Amino acid sequence: MNIVLTALNAKYIHSSLSLRCLKSAAKAKGYLVDTAEFTINNDPKQILKELFIKKPDVLCFSCYIWNISMILSIAQNIKKILPDTVIVLGGPEVSFDAEDTLKKYTFIDFVMRGEGEYTFVRFTEYLYGKRELKDVTGITYRNNEDIISNPLSEPVDLNEIPFVYESLDELENRIIYYETQRGCPYSCQFCLSGDDKKLRFLDIERVKKELQFFLDNKVPQVKFVDRTFNCKKSHAMEIWKYCMENDNGITNFHMEISAEIMDEDMLELLKDAREALFQFEVGVQSTNMTTLEAVKRKCNFNNLKSIVDKVHSFGNIHQHLDLIAGLPYEDYNSFRNSFNDVYSLNPQQLQLGFLKLLKGSGLRADAEKYGIVYDEKAPYEVLFTKAIPYEDMLKLKAIEEFTETYYNSSKALNTIAYAVTVFGTPFDFYEKAGLYMEMHGYTKNQSSKAQTYTNLYEFFVSEGLDSETLDILKELLLFDMLLNDNLRSFPYWINDEDEELKAIKRGFFNNKELVEKHLPAHSDLAPARLGRQFGMAKFSFDISRRHFSAASPIEKQKTFIIFDYSSKNSITGLAKAIKI
Repeated sequence: MNIVLTALNAKYIHSSLSLRCLKSAAKAKGYLVDTAEFTINNDPKQILKELFIKKPDVLCFSCYIWNISMILSIAQNIKKILPDTVIVLGGPEVSFDAEDTLKKYTFIDFVMRGEGEYTFVRFTEYLYGKRELKDVTGITYRNNEDIISNPLSEPVDLNEIPFVYESLDELENRIIYYETQRGCPYSCQFCLSGDDKKLRFLDIERVKKELQFFLDNKVPQVKFVDRTFNCKKSHAMEIWKYCMENDNGITNFHMEISAEIMDEDMLELLKDAREALFQFEVGVQSTNMTTLEAVKRKCNFNNLKSIVDKVHSFGNIHQHLDLIAGLPYEDYNSFRNSFNDVYSLNPQQLQLGFLKLLKGSGLRADAEKYGIVYDEKAPYEVLFTKAIPYEDMLKLKAIEEFTETYYNSSKALNTIAYAVTVFGTPFDFYEKAGLYMEMHGYTKNQSSKAQTYTNLYEFFVSEGLDSETLDILKELLLFDMLLNDNLRSFPYWINDEDEELKAIKRGFFNNKELVEKHLPAHSDLAPARLGRQFGMAKFSFDISRRHFSAASPIEKQKTFIIFDYSSKNSITGLAKAIKI
């Protein structure tokens, strides 16, 4: 029996945990299955070819909002070229309307619902003639003209599923996903995890053993898929402590946490973690209390702010904060307030997402109640609500694009920090700048590195700012450019023929005493190589202070900065700026 499990990941850097869970569960019972991983960016014809070559008796697809359309197309063609192949769909995208899926798509033979491990093992037993179909829990199938849905499987005991990573050979340069718990204590109406109230945890000693496997293999990043990583204090603390005590100096661990339930014990432990050992994702979603009550999300923003600020003060943990546009009762002005509230927390990344009306979610069921109109095709993204018209959603899309291009990339952090004080509030600046970029057709994927900065400079020019403010912004843009890249050519609005700068640069790199003072780790390099390896720029004020406001005058002070690209900040990825 040739059974093939197939995944279409969103990006090459991703890997499929679900395939590995099912494969491990089957292997533990003595059944060997094959796997095939692709991405949604692969040519569907090539995927079809590779699956055809495998000649599967049973072909199973892992279905999510990002791949369902492509999977259905491939599955339909598989049925045409391999008519005897049994096609099975599973995953959250088909778990909540399995019967409708079988009615609509006659080329699909079975749908697996809910957690897959027990269901997949029992279905495999059925395929090998060791179990009757009526005894396969979690399966939906045809029986002549009828469609039958067997009861769901019982919640999976995670400790019964073997470790899914036998080898990491095929996962080089990919994110490793890891699970230590299932279920969620919360009931957020935009999410599916709130339906599973049975919290289950992997035995902590086993977790430590598996973490050591990742550490020994120097995996770049391990991303926990636990829905609320710190919902059980002792579990989270043990994992954090183990990662810190056995840190290999390379591996980064990403967790989705609830910031407001962090306590002093947790904070006291985390403050001593290596810089960039941990990366936290915090789902704020909104700061409108009426909105949060409607989506059953318990969150006190003041408490959350206090914790996020405290973690930020440690300077060692990358924080990623999320907002969702399109939630109930959140109009444009309310979202503006939420954006400004979250922006004030200075996260390393601010993810401005748009509501997806997931199958099985509370908000999908209540969409009419809240006037939420969404795309009928996956990923079911909100088009507009009775609080936010489509026109305003387009504005928020432009703001999202600008945020990704200039803030989340760390490309213009210093420039933006000052620009925000010029334009009033963060949202006011992002709105104006985002709409300007949208109007001119600029996107993060279309512009070169230098052009990205030119686009922002030309936006500032278009705003009719006074010459002094524009000069400050121009110098901040140059500073940000050189923090990000050791550029050899500059945009037209930067004077790269400054004779004084050239003389200072030559003098510095030829002065061994100065090099040893400011770049001690590189004092053995020849002057010419130093000149190529390190950037230098002249500024009219002490830009190394970095924190400037339009409300306060900036004192003129000629300053020369060396940019050390060998000492990049592990949180921001920016070069080290050294004032000489």
